[in-house]
Amino acid sequence: MIGAPSGQTVEMARQSIVLINTGEGKGKSSAAFGVMGRGWARGWNVGVVQFVKSGKWKIGERKLAEHLDIEWHTLGDGFTWESTDMDETIAKGRHAWGVAKEKLASGDYQLLILDELTYTMKYGWVDVAEVVEGITGRAEGTNVVITGRGAPQELIDIADTVTEMTKVKHAYEKGIKAMKGIEY
Repeated sequence: MIGAPSGQTVEMARQSIVLINTGEGKGKSSAAFGVMGRGWARGWNVGVVQFVKSGKWKIGERKLAEHLDIEWHTLGDGFTWESTDMDETIAKGRHAWGVAKEKLASGDYQLLILDELTYTMKYGWVDVAEVVEGITGRAEGTNVVITGRGAPQELIDIADTVTEMTKVKHAYEKGIKAMKGIEY
């Protein structure tokens, strides 16, 4: 233990932490994938579960993860407003949580990125209490990064670090579509 400025003590080596990147601004997943690279560079076993994006999106970070031999699961079927079968979309979101929950409990990872997890709770596909239980009951030494807009307060309460991305303006407002190398 080392001394902290307020006289409290801080553990020299924490077992693991939970980070949340939320808010309306751009960069939530990009920041998480920066942590992915950092963890890999430290020799960690890293895994990624994507809850909304589908295999149709060929994102650059996935190409990088494949090159680095990082386990990656893209389990969604795309944007909900483009869904032609909401029952299937919901089932895929619930399945993605089941995969994530198993990985959280496994003890096989030093870092798990749960990309766009917040939407499964926001849309009511997965109960917030179940997610909180899965995160708090994770295997020792498993760090977690969660992304997505509208992180519920219960999840924020159990997190160690929460960053809210705030949109000031976005190229989309000028009619500029998502660009390879910038958005994906």
